[in-house]
Amino acid sequence: MMKPGTLILYAAARFLMPLQLMFSVFLLLRGHDEPGGGFIAGLVAAGAFSLYLFAFGSELTRDLMRIDPRTLIGWGLLFGVISAFPALLQGQPFLTAQWWPIPLPGGVEFKLSTPLIFDIGVYLAVIGTVMTFVVALAESEQV
Repeated sequence: MMKPGTLILYAAARFLMPLQLMFSVFLLLRGHDEPGGGFIAGLVAAGAFSLYLFAFGSELTRDLMRIDPRTLIGWGLLFGVISAFPALLQGQPFLTAQWWPIPLPGGVEFKLSTPLIFDIGVYLAVIGTVMTFVVALAESEQV
C-alpha cells in the first residue's frame, strides 16, 4: 500500500531515481582522478533512494533496495579493508595504491585499482548509513 502523495511526486521519483543512480556511479568511477568519489557518490545514491522513500514509503523502498541498509555498511567496510591488502602482499607500505589493467571488448582497457575498491567500500557504507537513518526516521513517523 502506497502512502499518500501527489502524482507529481510519484512521477518525479520514478523518473529521477534512475538518473540519480547513474550519476552516482559516474561520480564513483571518476572520483580518484577528479572531483567526486565514494562519499559524494554514496550521498547521491542515498538521495535517490530517499526520494523514492518519500514518494512510495519505506516498505516499497526496502523492497526496491533488496538488501538491508545495515548489510551495505558491512559490505562497505569489508571492501575498505580488502583494499589495504594487495600492497602488503607486494611488500609495499599499507594502503599503497595498486593498479591492474583489465582488457575489455573493443580494445578498451579498464584499470581496476585499490583506490577504486576503497571508494566502492565508502560508497556502500555511505548508502547504508544514510538509508539506515532515513528509513528508521520514516518508520518512526508511521507509528
